[in-house]
Amino acid sequence: MEIKLVVTVYFVVVIIIGIVSWFKIKTPADYYIASKRAGIFQVSGSLLATILGGSAVMGTIELSQKIGWAAFWLLFSAAIGLLFLVPLSKYINRYGNYTLPELLGRFYGKKTEILTSVIIPLAWIGVIAAQIITAAKILIALNILSYQEGAILSGVVFTVYTLLGGQLSILKTDTFQAFLIIAGISILTVFIFNEPPDIFSDKNNVGHIFNSSFTPLDLLILVLTYSVTFVVGPDIYSRIFCAKNEQTASKSVFIVALILIPLSFMLTYIGIYSGNSIISFTESLLPGWMYGVFLAALLSAVMSSADTTLLNSSIILSGLVSGNLNKISSLKLTRLFIVLLGFISIIISIFVNSIIDALLFALTLFSGAFTIPTLFGLLNIPTKKHNITCAVILGGILALLGKITNTYINDLAGNIIIICSFVISFVLLLRVKTR
Repeated sequence: MEIKLVVTVYFVVVIIIGIVSWFKIKTPADYYIASKRAGIFQVSGSLLATILGGSAVMGTIELSQKIGWAAFWLLFSAAIGLLFLVPLSKYINRYGNYTLPELLGRFYGKKTEILTSVIIPLAWIGVIAAQIITAAKILIALNILSYQEGAILSGVVFTVYTLLGGQLSILKTDTFQAFLIIAGISILTVFIFNEPPDIFSDKNNVGHIFNSSFTPLDLLILVLTYSVTFVVGPDIYSRIFCAKNEQTASKSVFIVALILIPLSFMLTYIGIYSGNSIISFTESLLPGWMYGVFLAALLSAVMSSADTTLLNSSIILSGLVSGNLNKISSLKLTRLFIVLLGFISIIISIFVNSIIDALLFALTLFSGAFTIPTLFGLLNIPTKKHNITCAVILGGILALLGKITNTYINDLAGNIIIICSFVISFVLLLRVKTR
């Protein structure tokens, strides 16, 4: 009963936040970027909650069960990406408006904005569905819902509060969720630490940050395909766009990077010693109400990533269709896309129980297509702008081909292709000044 009560209270709180935020929405800017008034606490909390999505939290735990301590690189590489983002965040806040496609359109023109507006929502819908899948599997632990019912409930809840309050709602719910995530992870870490298993067992690869399952080359590929999504990711930029000034944006990114470092070790520690099922392990270890807090923390991780991705994808599509996000009609269109994308994601999650590979494919495609163009634009590097379309398409296709090769054919060959996608994009865009 305690567990169900905690989770029920969590759902009720986030819905109430959405309802309250609804009455504060006056303009498209309120809905899209919270009127650009967010302070360090809100931006940091929302950014942290967005990053610690279900795929990051559960992904680190599951990966650590397979490769031991080397799994800490997953979130640690996210922190590395954010540290690179710190000096760039002021430019993002300065030049950006509502979305990454608009930012790229400013650098390279309308055609690039349109191309980006098509690719990103297609790639990101898999991310939204993956979060619903994770939430449904967590809710099964309550023993009152089937997988399908859990998928519908979680999908409807985050779609509703995103629909109601937009960015105002998300900033508040994410800050609340960030607190729950840190509390849940910390509670479980302390309980495990007080009853430590054999931490020096060879099977856990303790002390080995690299092993046969994760080599330095794997780390390079992780940085190229995962870390960079925290440097040029549309969901990350959507947090920065909300910051009230450049200093707030930079400080928030830096704070979150520092917080991710200990969390990367804590989640790896939890994964190594939890066995095959983190849910069952936690239920046997924690008192009822603490177990409820941990489940709420896992749900928070999922919801906080899904809401940002859903809103951002909907804003991008609305801008693509309307051509001007500042119009009131665009706000109505954005809400329509939220409902549509939320519904599609719920349907996908009902019929597909696992799309982790699709997630990784989407991130790889995105990083290959947009990393070099975005960095060139932000850093004002001389660019062959007439090659931008070719660089985006070729970079994305090659990176995706490399990921497919890496997964199904040959690791080394796939990794080489992924590296080549970035090199080719760089060569296509770099304009060498001549005398």
